[in-house]
Amino acid sequence: MPAPPPVAFSLLPRPTKAHARAGHFTFGPDTCLRISSGAEPAAQLLRTLLTPATGLPLQSAEDAAVVLALDPALTGLGSEGYGLTVGQHSVLLRAAQATGLLRGVQTIRQLLPVQALAASPQRGVRWSIPCLEITDIPRHRWRGAMLDVARHFQPVSYLRRYVDLLALHKINVFHLHLTDDQGWRMPISAYPKLTEIGAHRLQSMIRAGSDDYDGVPHGGAYTRAELTDLVEYAATRGITVMPEIEMPGHVRAALAAYPHLGNRPDRVLDVWTRWGVCDTVLGVHEEVFDFCRTVLEEVMDVFPSPYLHIGGEECPVTEWEQSPEARARARYAGLSGPAALHGWFMGRVGAFLVRNGRRPVGWAESGTELSDDFTVMAWRDPAHALAAAGRGHDVINAHYRATYFDYPQSSGTQEQPAQPGAVVALKDVHAHDPVPEGAAPEAAARILGTQAQLWTEYAATPSRLEYLTYPRLCALADRAWSGPTPLAEFRSRLARHTARLDALGVSRHPGSRTTAQP
Repeated sequence: MPAPPPVAFSLLPRPTKAHARAGHFTFGPDTCLRISSGAEPAAQLLRTLLTPATGLPLQSAEDAAVVLALDPALTGLGSEGYGLTVGQHSVLLRAAQATGLLRGVQTIRQLLPVQALAASPQRGVRWSIPCLEITDIPRHRWRGAMLDVARHFQPVSYLRRYVDLLALHKINVFHLHLTDDQGWRMPISAYPKLTEIGAHRLQSMIRAGSDDYDGVPHGGAYTRAELTDLVEYAATRGITVMPEIEMPGHVRAALAAYPHLGNRPDRVLDVWTRWGVCDTVLGVHEEVFDFCRTVLEEVMDVFPSPYLHIGGEECPVTEWEQSPEARARARYAGLSGPAALHGWFMGRVGAFLVRNGRRPVGWAESGTELSDDFTVMAWRDPAHALAAAGRGHDVINAHYRATYFDYPQSSGTQEQPAQPGAVVALKDVHAHDPVPEGAAPEAAARILGTQAQLWTEYAATPSRLEYLTYPRLCALADRAWSGPTPLAEFRSRLARHTARLDALGVSRHPGSRTTAQP
């Protein structure tokens, strides 16, 4: 790959094409915006992001120097691409679709002095950007980040900050993991105990595989209004919020609230205080499917995302094997045995989502177990991504050895506690190609992209979340948007980009402390 032009040195993700020109354009108090039809959201985002630090009003005017133009004829830019031309006296940002303009706004933000990222007025700064020409188109359609708020609840105010940081890096999917054995975070009007009981556990665990507890109650749930507002907030930044409601395993919190949905309705359960895989799973009687449909109907009301994740991973079948009702259900359905109820269960719920115009997403244990309607999230092995793509599934390659940010970033003694396992270093994330090696063209076309995962057994606070996420998310965002780049070249841009993270107060990993001004 040829060396990038100087203008690309500080941009992250790296733009597809960038050509530097002489001079700078300077934003001043009189700088105005000319906004074409459909470009209003981008203009509003530009003002929202820049005004706190710069104080610039960026008012609208027909003869403005800064033009935001939506031009559907620019089909080569796709849904997220944009063109940016900066001269000494004018700026032109163009895109075929509104989302592309939002991506371009983030580029303008990165081109400005780092003080532009501050939340309070910055005095004595010349708000200049270099003259240049950029054409920028993402390599992959799916560039996501998953945050687990079930194990450790985070306030919606932090979720907004999380979205802001994703948008800066041109991430386009926020995968919100809302339910698990350790907590249920979304209210469902027909099942109020899901949050009254399921959102609270008595104790928080100190370390995996231990019987030691810190004795501090943990809990929290969002209101419907908070989630609706979050979805709208993310949309203004070009991000889709995809919810995840786990089933048929990882449901201990739901069964603590409604034991009759399980395989032993007489049993009283607590919300799980351990990590790992819990062996309590949903039953397979019709009342369970009524529950799933009711829950998902309300989820669909709040989240307009075309994709809806219903989990599916790590589902022990012991309870089904021991349940006369489950064994009878398997025989009645013509299945080979209770273990086959997993695929049958997921298929029924997936078909319900399809009938309602949504695309079901599920975690893949092998790449071959989900029905044809599913988009597969392959996490165990890249071979599973290929297997799923070969069967005609759309696939998100989320291989845990490169995208699970709950694992430690280094083997150094300074590392804080993290998920037991091998190190997922910055270079591992940077090297992760969403399209596995050896993929046939037909299979490669089925790989939508990749995403980061942050399970929160070891991340209870926002600062801890950011320590685990950054700068590894920078590497994932760069690879998913820009494609492969030399590691040294990426590190050079990252060294400049970390000044932006610092300006935003990101509690990043100390391994990225070497900085340079962008």
